[in-house]
This record gives sequence, structure tokens and C-alpha cells, in this order.
Amino acid sequence: MTLAASHQDEAFLHEAFLYGDLEELVRKVDAFVREGIEADEPVLVALSSDKNERVRAALGDSGDAVLFADMEEIGANPARIIAVWRDFADTYGAGGQPIRGIGEPIWAGRSDPELAECHRHESLLNLAFADGPAFRLLCPYDVSSLEQHVVAEAERTHPYVSDGGSSRESKRYRGLDAIAEPFAEPLEDPPVDAWEVTFDENSLADVRAIVAEQAGALGLALARTNSFVIAVNEVATNSVRHGGGQGILRIWRDGEALICQVEDRGRIEEPLVGRQRPVLDEAGGRGLWLANQLCDLVQVRSFENGSAVRIHMTRS
Repeated sequence: MTLAASHQDEAFLHEAFLYGDLEELVRKVDAFVREGIEADEPVLVALSSDKNERVRAALGDSGDAVLFADMEEIGANPARIIAVWRDFADTYGAGGQPIRGIGEPIWAGRSDPELAECHRHESLLNLAFADGPAFRLLCPYDVSSLEQHVVAEAERTHPYVSDGGSSRESKRYRGLDAIAEPFAEPLEDPPVDAWEVTFDENSLADVRAIVAEQAGALGLALARTNSFVIAVNEVATNSVRHGGGQGILRIWRDGEALICQVEDRGRIEEPLVGRQRPVLDEAGGRGLWLANQLCDLVQVRSFENGSAVRIHMTRS
């Protein structure tokens, strides 16, 4: 991959690679990885398991020097991915060691809520690693299977874009100032028949009981029910502590999923909340982090008049 000289010294170089078929993807990733190996740069490839195998086969013995992760597993909830890259950077980029990675969090079949959080993830990567080690991250997008609006969004979340040739600056990139603002993209309205209750510190037990009852009615396994109850309780407790002492819980079914939305009058100012591992000696951030680890999807929104956290858990 050829880069303009003015771009080569950037600490975090985040590029969307638009590819048309699997062969093109493998060629690009193979060249990108080999370039890293020749430069003694640790490399992590995070694609689906079948694409990882194709890359391994292309690399041959050189693949032994590369780390692989199944993106469909680590990125099932997109909010978990930044922590994976952070662990990689902390372990292999210590002391200023340059590193590089390939990550494909967006694939055909992602639901609209998942896509929204994937785009948010791609955008937040620029903020999370702005002051980190020298890190080149290539994010493939399959233009043959993704809708045009998804590909267009990649140009807004990545400073650089390529489609087989040299990397170029994206003229649509939002920039760090916009990325750092609280996320206020509207969520689709809950259904009119969603169950609703107001809670405070004296009724958190009722919240847990309601969530457990609804999860059982949907047929969630006991372990998933317990995880869902813990997650909703953590978020509701945040509302009591930081959102004005009370909040509103809405709960409804969406096909095979149970969805809980917790709203309060607080404002979430930290754009990376819930996506970075909490620091032990710092207060705050643990509730949303835990919810992301336990549940299938967590959507965080912060508006002028309050915040909303929407938590999804599917039956299987």
C-alpha cells in the first residue's frame, strides 16, 4: 500500500479499504501484512474465520508471525472491539513500537442498530488512538455486498480511503472535534405498547424483577436472563446516581430480542464510555462497560435534555 509522504508519520493511520471480491481482499491484506512483517511490526488480523483462513493460506509460513482473531466473535457487539485493539496496542506497541492491524467490523446481514454502532465504533477509533503508538489500521468494506449508504459512511469515519490503489485523504471525514461530541443520533421510537415504569433508588429491585419476568416470558436461557438483569440494573443504578435520582424504564420485544431502554435527565459527556476498559482507581464507566460485556448490543445516546441507553438481548 502506497501512502503519501505527508501521511507516513501519523501516529494513528486509519484507512477504509473498499474491495470488490474476496481475491482482492486477500491480495491487499497479504501485501499489508507482509509489509508489516518486513518492518518487524506486530500484526493482528481480525476478519471472519473463513477470511482469516484464506489470509493464512496466502501468507504460508509467514502467517506464523501474525496474530488472528475472529471478528464475528469479538465484534458481535461492536462496542467491545476498541478494547481488543487497546489490549493489542498496550501489549505489542509498548515503548513506541509501531504496530498494524486489519479489522472488518461491518458485513452484510448486520441489523440497522448494529450498523449504527459499527459506524460509531469506526468513528471512535480515531479518538481512542489519537495519542497512542504508531498504529496503522486497515478496515475492509465489501462494496459488492454492502449498501451504498454503508460504504459512504466509511468515508466519513476514516481519514483515509483506498479502493485498490494508493491511499487518499477522505474529503468526507468528520474530524476529531465532531467525533468527540456526545452522540445524539436519534433512536427509533419504542413501540406504543412498550411496558413503561418510572424508578428511583427504592425501586431498583422492582426493575430487576420486571426484566427477569419479561426475559423468562420470551424464553431467554437462565444465564442470558441473569446477564440481562445485571446489565439493566447497572444502567438504572447509573441513572439514580448521575441522572437526577430517577429514570424511566421501557421494555419490549422485537422478534427474538428483548430490548430495555433506560432514560434519565443526565448527560453523558464521555464519547468512549462503555467501550474502554475501566481504570481501577477511577470512578465511573463500569456500568456501561459491564452491560457491553454481558449483552448483544448497547446503544448510548446523549441529548440536551437527558440520555438514553438501549440494551438488546436475543433469545440465542
